[in-house]
Amino acid sequence: MSIECGARAGLVAPDQVTFAYLKGRPQAPGADRWDAAVKHWSSFSSDADCSYDKVVSIDLDTLEPMVTWGTNPAQTVGIGENIPSPEQFETNERAVAVRALEYTKLTARQPLQGTPVEWAFVGSCTNGRIEDLRIVAHVLKGRKVSQSVTMYVVPGSEAVMKQAQEEGLVQVFEDAGAQFRMPGCSMCLAMNDDKVPPGKRCISSSNRNFMGRQGPDSITHLASPATVAASAIRGAITSPAEYL
Repeated sequence: MSIECGARAGLVAPDQVTFAYLKGRPQAPGADRWDAAVKHWSSFSSDADCSYDKVVSIDLDTLEPMVTWGTNPAQTVGIGENIPSPEQFETNERAVAVRALEYTKLTARQPLQGTPVEWAFVGSCTNGRIEDLRIVAHVLKGRKVSQSVTMYVVPGSEAVMKQAQEEGLVQVFEDAGAQFRMPGCSMCLAMNDDKVPPGKRCISSSNRNFMGRQGPDSITHLASPATVAASAIRGAITSPAEYL
């Protein structure tokens, strides 16, 4: 979230997991240039003697699925938590929280889980990888998207689309009642006709939930691909735990 911090870009140092993922892929350096490339990439790291203003460590094993309740990615709670009250925020953030609750038509101190959704979106550059689509297929396999929900699954690239077809994931999506669409930005930012209708609520694996992001007066809840798939089945914001 470098943009929210005021930066134009952010750099994450690559590691062995990154290198293993890239090795042998199309457009990656060939065997004759691979070692030199890894050596060069490994130089993209912080100096050994550097200092930081703050170090944050997060144990993901203890983190429950997160879902946004407001109109920016920071307005987030664990899926089992209640929607916060504006009084819980610092003075300069209270007005923002009030406006967010008014826009999303939610009530403070009430559970977020169980909130009905009419749309579900998996995709975009953030969560349109083949690994994401595999998780969604695992949740949807043998199940049906709620009749009250329209679900789009959009691969992040043509390569991902082809692989999803070869692995049989597309058939799983279609059997469940989801629409598998062409790769691109799609409903992440209301591209072309891929829009959430005014006043409708969408649970989305995209990366921003600003007012009107997915269409004029649309309401967006950001969540993981697994949470989006589980919520599409239930027709309401739902933890994916029982489907995994």
